[in-house]
Amino acid sequence: MTATTSTNKKAVHWSFWLGFGFFIAVVVGLISFCIYFVEEMSKDEKVPVTNITVIGEMPYTTNADIDSALENVNLSNFINLDVNQVQAVVSKLPWVYSVSVRKQWPNSLNIYVVDQTPVALWNADFLINQYGEVFQADSARLTSKLPSFFGPEGSEQTALANFRNFNKLLAFSDLAIDELVLTERFSWQLTLNDGINLNLGRENRIERIQRFVDVYPQIIEQKQENQQVDYVDLRYDTGLAVGYKTVLDNKKQRA
Repeated sequence: MTATTSTNKKAVHWSFWLGFGFFIAVVVGLISFCIYFVEEMSKDEKVPVTNITVIGEMPYTTNADIDSALENVNLSNFINLDVNQVQAVVSKLPWVYSVSVRKQWPNSLNIYVVDQTPVALWNADFLINQYGEVFQADSARLTSKLPSFFGPEGSEQTALANFRNFNKLLAFSDLAIDELVLTERFSWQLTLNDGINLNLGRENRIERIQRFVDVYPQIIEQKQENQQVDYVDLRYDTGLAVGYKTVLDNKKQRA
């Protein structure tokens, strides 16, 4: 009994120390891994953004514009970089309509930009986009001529909606609006791409445009040689008034 008890005690003694040693090894391993992980994370935090990719629909905004905007953003720390700050500074560029920003591990920044879509000039100094929203940007970057709108502040969407409706009717006569004026009294005046000025007044403007389209061929036929249509006044319940102006012969002018 004594020998057996002694043997059992030795077995328990060695089992304890083996288990304890294994436990210590596991703890040391975990601590080492944590230290390594923290050190690696610390290294990554110091990694700057070195790759910036800009894509999207950008007919007006340039990469140089975006680079200039990002000069105000600290790109030296990828981990701590705030994508909302990047989005905010790029969104302030005059031609930008929307921006989305995403970080890509370990050192890349992806920026997707959509520019405004201008459809008209507004009061000479501003532009209107396809939603009737006013913005200010350098019109020298426009790639095509835009119609000009003039009207009271806050009437931008009304002007755009009527412009579209008028143009749909005018298109049947191969005409379009070059200039639209909405007065303070909400009277409508148009200048067409053939130089004719239309005075629609305040009421029944769609019906008056339709009336003009219906009689436009006769108006053109009735003009005399060296004449062109100056204006058409449609502010009548029925009928209209037409004014013609003389066009000087270019050969006579040069002589």
